[in-house]
Amino acid sequence: MAGDHITAVIVDDHAAIAAGVRYWCERAEPPIELIDARARMANVWTGPGALADVVIFDLELVPGNPAFGELRRLVDEGRRVVVYSQHAESGTVLKCVNLGALAYLTKTEGPEHLVPAIQAAAAGRAYTGPSLGGVLVADDDPNRPRLSQREVEVLRAWFASSSKELVAAKLKISVKTVDTHIERVRVKYANVGRAARTKSELVTRALHDGLITLADLGDSAS
Repeated sequence: MAGDHITAVIVDDHAAIAAGVRYWCERAEPPIELIDARARMANVWTGPGALADVVIFDLELVPGNPAFGELRRLVDEGRRVVVYSQHAESGTVLKCVNLGALAYLTKTEGPEHLVPAIQAAAAGRAYTGPSLGGVLVADDDPNRPRLSQREVEVLRAWFASSSKELVAAKLKISVKTVDTHIERVRVKYANVGRAARTKSELVTRALHDGLITLADLGDSAS
């Protein structure tokens, strides 16, 4: 990503979706250059698509066959992926996040979410839209604590920051509130038998649960 210039490649088998995303990208601030792979994964790996900062990925290019393998390959090769899908099932959403997608949005979530998700992904940061946030809050895995969207947001900011003061400034809350959210998260992990007494232990838990990816981490996970 050169300066503020962001390029994204979209892989979607509906031309109208790609056209709509292009329209939103052109009107972003600053504009996002969009490359249309025309539903061909080969165009993500060769030509201009290979150099794109972000991959906007339709999970189901073949009806009834979610392309989790392609998503895994993209992530394994270091590509920054925003999944943009018609599916809102919690299992699908969580699997994509666990595989390393930086954002999961449904196609009912418009430019007010897709554009900032692309911008966050280009910078190596995760983005939590309504569909993903709702799934994380409602996740009923007995081994996974039920965190609020605000708690997840505070955790991500803390993991990427060198101090709680920076987190407070970024989120426009007090340091005391940051401490409160973090302590609540520790209690929730302890309540499911997965105590996390240190910052590094919390990072390990959050990575395992798909709340963050390695791209979210700064130099302060210690």
